[in-house]
Amino acid sequence: MTNNDIVQKLWNLCDVLRDDGINYSDYVTELVLLLFIKMVHENTEAGTLKKHPLPEGCRWTDLNGKSGINLLDDYKRILLSLSTGKDALGNLVHEDPLISAIYADAQTRLREPRHLEQMIKTLDQIDWFSAAKDGLGDLYEGLLEKNAGETKSGAGQYFTPRALINSMVRCIKPKPGEVVQDPAAGTAGFLIAADAYIKQQTDDLYDLTATEQSFQRNNAFVGIELVPGTRRLALMNCLLHGMEGDAEGVVHLGNALGDSGKSLARADIILANPPFGTSKGGEASNTRDDLTYKTSNKQLAFLQHIYRNLKPGGRAAVVLPDNVLFEAGVGTEVRRDLMHKCNLHTILRLPTGIFYAQGVKTNVLFFTKGSAKDKHQQENCTENVWVYDLRTNMPSFGKRTPFGEQHLTPFEAVFGDDANGQSPREEGEYSFNAEQVEVAETDENQGVDSKLAHSRWRTFSREWIRELKADSLDISWLKDKDSVDAANLPEPDVLAREAKDELEAALSELDGLLKALEGAV
Repeated sequence: MTNNDIVQKLWNLCDVLRDDGINYSDYVTELVLLLFIKMVHENTEAGTLKKHPLPEGCRWTDLNGKSGINLLDDYKRILLSLSTGKDALGNLVHEDPLISAIYADAQTRLREPRHLEQMIKTLDQIDWFSAAKDGLGDLYEGLLEKNAGETKSGAGQYFTPRALINSMVRCIKPKPGEVVQDPAAGTAGFLIAADAYIKQQTDDLYDLTATEQSFQRNNAFVGIELVPGTRRLALMNCLLHGMEGDAEGVVHLGNALGDSGKSLARADIILANPPFGTSKGGEASNTRDDLTYKTSNKQLAFLQHIYRNLKPGGRAAVVLPDNVLFEAGVGTEVRRDLMHKCNLHTILRLPTGIFYAQGVKTNVLFFTKGSAKDKHQQENCTENVWVYDLRTNMPSFGKRTPFGEQHLTPFEAVFGDDANGQSPREEGEYSFNAEQVEVAETDENQGVDSKLAHSRWRTFSREWIRELKADSLDISWLKDKDSVDAANLPEPDVLAREAKDELEAALSELDGLLKALEGAV
């Protein structure tokens, strides 16, 4: 049984929960409260976890084999004990702040004991030996990704594709001993991918000393998440991957645009996909008096936090929407400040459709604090910006055409092996039929060789960006097949008449439909 098969089997349990009146958005939260207890049991049995993190009386063996109202009552008792650290009589059950954080305010909404019994039996029937070969943490992540892909709520709206996370990590190349942060951690995908990368390079940390191993498990990774329910998923995710963190766990509850972000220590690496939208009320970036440019645009505030919170020589890879690249006013000031204080060496223009909110256009910005020659330099650190266009004339990605790591391989090849973007680079990369794509009549193509104008990989000087783009980073030169050339549009009065005719035809059809329905009554 593959992990995908197991994920589907777990997802099918959501039908059981729906029968008990639990709404769609609560499926995964309800399921993982039970699933985590089972996974801890399996990890302990397999020896992956050196000691059982759950107290006696609150383990899988205290649930399976039971039935009826006693089972449901015991489960409610277990959740209360894990949440508060005490039993119903006030006796101390455990003093583990991480377990308390994972089960903070945890309550089951199940009302039928038979549904809980069915869930337990299903979990016991899964081939956990097969699942363990790929890692129970990876299985858990598969469930989170399934939720993000299928939820009708906004929970998975901007779930970062696993292929993109892994690619960003491979480019940034985290090393043992470095502090890796994500100020918008979500379910901790970036932090877990960075941890997995380091474990691959160090024989699962066995190449490190005991002190170095302890640092990796407890101090190397720090995230901040604003939503308590999401943080719960992140803490479970980290623990199942052997990442314990400090007393608050790897992912802390808080607002990176507030005091939580302000108090963060400087990082060697920051990987993030900040939430899209504008700040409101208490979330506004003006709670951060240390940010130079006040703005209600979350991404601009997050970007400031990120490049300010890097150590000299620290590196970052951040997913940001198009508006950050061209927004005027404060947006221009933030981009200038970024290029002053950091070497913004690479921009990856991502395809549309890879995020679950359709039509969202995004990019990955790669930058290093300081200049290529001096990590302590604080002005004019960016000399050239390399841009890879993975968007123009790419397939319409979605469930039927999934975005995978094969789509990022050409970019990684030209990015190079240097994590600071300083590998030898040459313009010219023609993957995905780039040579057949038309070129646009833009400043980017003025005086450029026709072959190079078809390349997906080009470089632009800081001077060119300043003088010809007025510090906009919305740099594109290929012409999308679906784009409309404004120069060839009909006159406005012609367009208006066409629109009016179409609306009148539609109204006529509606009138006919209404008459037909009235006649059928």
